Amino acid sequence: MTPPLSVLDLVPVMAGSTPRQALLDSADLARHAERLGYTRYWVAEHHNMTGIASAATSVVIGHLAAATETIRVGAGGIMLPNHSPMVIAEQFGTLASLFPGRIDLGLGRAPGTDQLTVRALRRDVGAAAAFPHDVQELQAFLGPLQPGQAVQAFPGTGTEVPLWILGSSTFGAQLAALLGLPYAFASHFAPDDLVPALDTYRGTFRPSAQLDRPHAMVGLNVVAADSDAEARRLFTTQQQGFANLFRGRPGPYQPPIDDIEAYWSPQEKAQASRMLAYSVVGGPETVRDGIARVVEQTGADELMVVGAIHDHAARLRSYEILSEVAGSQ
Repeated sequence: MTPPLSVLDLVPVMAGSTPRQALLDSADLARHAERLGYTRYWVAEHHNMTGIASAATSVVIGHLAAATETIRVGAGGIMLPNHSPMVIAEQFGTLASLFPGRIDLGLGRAPGTDQLTVRALRRDVGAAAAFPHDVQELQAFLGPLQPGQAVQAFPGTGTEVPLWILGSSTFGAQLAALLGLPYAFASHFAPDDLVPALDTYRGTFRPSAQLDRPHAMVGLNVVAADSDAEARRLFTTQQQGFANLFRGRPGPYQPPIDDIEAYWSPQEKAQASRMLAYSVVGGPETVRDGIARVVEQTGADELMVVGAIHDHAARLRSYEILSEVAGSQ
């Protein structure tokens, strides 16, 4: 059986379009995912990237939650070294007050940007070292008010917004296991340590008040279309994006092209292909088989699906096909 499916949306800005349109399209996709039965809809914090409109992540989550009714909405994730734990507790406590029972808070320790932008965010470039402490501080701010507690996040205290640890290495796996939190691995762009991280997480997990057994979510790129050839063409948008990133020219998402081999160099192809190893691209049968392989390889409790597709209608259709083939397994 296919595990629950969720959506990770980078709120992509397409070439020739605007951040406003990207945000409107994301709300439309969230409603679509809700109708199709997806479990969660997450957005991720990135800064100084003109192709991604989710920098103000908490604001975007409010926009998406207001556009939907039942699907869980959250961060995949908030890059905690960029923020004060109390401020994040207040933001997500406010979201939980507005949309009770629907807000998730995934936490990462990478900055989600370059070092110059980290300084522009007014954060210490070494703040990532405090990540485990900051997670526990945030957890305390969202937990019940303790006797003698002088400082509380309000709204926030007592909301107990579910926390997730995000990661692409065994560090996050160890922390999630130690704290008894669900763990989401970023295998959609950093797959190298996926299996050892999952083994570490499951092998060292300690039950907590939030979670009594390990729950591992695996990131996966999925581009589904009515044929393999059409899906492969749509996938060239994401492949171009990686090539442009390697060239130091990130920007809006480009339309698909007919010949990706003419676009990138052999070195760019090798590097992008390694990073995109956990990708399922094809028509319904190909996607069905690919999803089954990933689940068998990882034992994922949940799949978090990324679909970087230039055409909005094609992106909606991709998630529809995935839902159909997953439901038929």
